[in-house]
Amino acid sequence: MDSIKHTDSFSLKVVLPIIAIVASLIAAISIMGFWKGKQNKQSISSPSFGRKFPKVSHSDLVRATEGFSTSNLIGRGRYGSVYQGKLFEEKNMVAVKVFNLETRGAGKSFIVECNALKNVRHRNIVTILTACSSSDSSGNDFKALLYEFMPQGDLHNLLYSTRDGDGSSNLNNVSLSLRLNIVVNVSDALAYLHHNHQRTIVHNDIKPSNILLNDDMTAHVGDFGVAAFKSDSTTSSFSDSLLADSSAIKGTIGYIAPECAGGGRVSTSLDVYSFGIVLLEMFIRRMPTDDMFKDGMSIAKYAELNLPDNMLHIVDPQLLQELHICYETPMDLEKNEVKCLLSVLNIGLNCTRLVPSERMSMEVAAKLHGIRDKYLTTQKKEDKYLT
Repeated sequence: MDSIKHTDSFSLKVVLPIIAIVASLIAAISIMGFWKGKQNKQSISSPSFGRKFPKVSHSDLVRATEGFSTSNLIGRGRYGSVYQGKLFEEKNMVAVKVFNLETRGAGKSFIVECNALKNVRHRNIVTILTACSSSDSSGNDFKALLYEFMPQGDLHNLLYSTRDGDGSSNLNNVSLSLRLNIVVNVSDALAYLHHNHQRTIVHNDIKPSNILLNDDMTAHVGDFGVAAFKSDSTTSSFSDSLLADSSAIKGTIGYIAPECAGGGRVSTSLDVYSFGIVLLEMFIRRMPTDDMFKDGMSIAKYAELNLPDNMLHIVDPQLLQELHICYETPMDLEKNEVKCLLSVLNIGLNCTRLVPSERMSMEVAAKLHGIRDKYLTTQKKEDKYLT
């Protein structure tokens, strides 16, 4: 009996306090975890934009887009759809990107795009007007971003849509000077993101459909939903955008740098490669996913095999027609247009080297400015002489 009493006494004096302490610790940890999760959820659903961004509600956007009508649908992306709509007192036309939150990674993409654009100011990067993070009429989470509307659409449509919309193969006539201006605009935007911003931003999805055109055909880089950031030059690692799905491919097939297949680290050279592909595509006017590019042949390899001697055989025939150049005659390397085309395509090749360290940086923008300005200046002199 004495031993039993002793055991009970020991349990009361030692074991029970220990159990109480452990229970308290578990409760404290649970509360901290709950609070941290709540804070994270709040930070995801309510990005801080500051007072300079006007507030809009779900109902405002419903009215602006006529109930997100398909007649106002102007584009679809990986994580949502884009509508045009009239908003604010001035009834200005805006682009409304509505995120499909049922798609894995869409919520993170919303945050990434907010963080990428809220402090970015550049003439060749889309302007974000505000964000909407609220609930719809059914009480479901709703997230949208509002941008300046780009009335001339995107570069993909410019290159591949028909003039009459009748389904014929009669593509829009895109002049050499316009192509030069667009490629300079995009290079300026990427140079700013990579070299002249308070933090390095890697876009991760440069392609024609993400290059938007305003009324005067000035190009703007858009869709930063899979961007990555580096805070300062002393930091070697980037914060990935798709934290919810680290296995997701960042970028689009045909424009992704080859090192991505092996899980290479995020770097500015990824954007350089994609930019080089877009540049080659603009002047050859073939998509990198064209049926002719298979069995080891890519648009970059195609250009490399044909430059310089057979350049006129691969350049968009509409350009040759505009420039009064016939590919059946010997190429005049002293001709202003020929020198311009060769210089631009060589930059495309230097941006698409297989080894990242061998690629040019986006400081190549200065070279493209020089090529364009020299072509336009010489062309004006020649036109003046002919008249």
